[in-house]
Amino acid sequence: MEILQNTWLFFQDQVLGMKWLNALIGNLLSLFGLDVTGRIGGSVQFFIYDVLKITVLLCVLIFIISYIQSYFPPERSKKIMSRFHGVWANIMAALLGTVTPFCSCSSIPLFIGFTSAGLPLGVTFSFLISSPMVDLGSLVLLMSIFGTKVAIVYVVVGLVIAVVGGTLIEKLHMENYVEEFIRSASGVDFESPDLTRKERVIYAKDQVVSTFKKVLPYILVGVGIGAIIHNWIPESWIEMVLGSNNPFGVVLATLLGVPMYADIFGTIPVAEALLYKGAQLGTVLSFMMAVTTLSLPSIIMLRKAVKPKLLGTFIAICTIGIIIVGYLFNIFQYLLV
Repeated sequence: MEILQNTWLFFQDQVLGMKWLNALIGNLLSLFGLDVTGRIGGSVQFFIYDVLKITVLLCVLIFIISYIQSYFPPERSKKIMSRFHGVWANIMAALLGTVTPFCSCSSIPLFIGFTSAGLPLGVTFSFLISSPMVDLGSLVLLMSIFGTKVAIVYVVVGLVIAVVGGTLIEKLHMENYVEEFIRSASGVDFESPDLTRKERVIYAKDQVVSTFKKVLPYILVGVGIGAIIHNWIPESWIEMVLGSNNPFGVVLATLLGVPMYADIFGTIPVAEALLYKGAQLGTVLSFMMAVTTLSLPSIIMLRKAVKPKLLGTFIAICTIGIIIVGYLFNIFQYLLV
């Protein structure tokens, strides 16, 4: 048992966390005369290390996930979801969201397609919530920074929010608040050709290139902000605003996250730095969930597909769910970290 535990810790720290890379970068910077214990040197080390680590993990993960995703084109996903009913349909939609696009703006076209095809509204919203918030890539990246327990609980909780949120929207019978052009659209089934293994590999490679180009700016900005927080902002400031002394830290973090736009790969470095500086775990995760699920650009896109009342209901359900989850994480943080 101890051997397995040590092996897993090595995998988590050295393979996923790449702590060897951090040490190597620190040694190289020191050779060039940069003091990595100082603010400037520490910021440079943090930036280079996190950018390289996230880039390597991201490219590997996108390739693997895209290869899996090639087996689940929209038509097949629709057929799979249509076989289930009730809460099981919401669960399946949330699970399918884990192997789909990496940000909310990419998920919305699929959401519109599923809704036009006649899938229940609550089911499509479960997919819409799950897709940007929880994916296999985020699971691995979260494991590399926050550890296995936090990563697994985050994913499970994200799926719960997606299922509960979609179920509530279904129970409210808000189908009439979908824009008419979507409700009147007739779903057309296109048979996706079976791809060969080589074609799936080519597809996965193309997805790596296209997705990485999209998310790279957010990674650079996110890591840059993380480096500033990590080395320049006093710990007492973070603790005062987002620490245990502020009972409204979760609410504040959630509301701050809503107008921003980034995928989870850009928010993780910021979350890492905030946690290091004394912010509570639930507060940090609430910020991440809000940024990835309720970003302003995605809300603007979604408004074209649904009417204000349904849009407001979606935002309210997600916001309340994220805040509740944040407080629960804070309460049980001692069990996870």
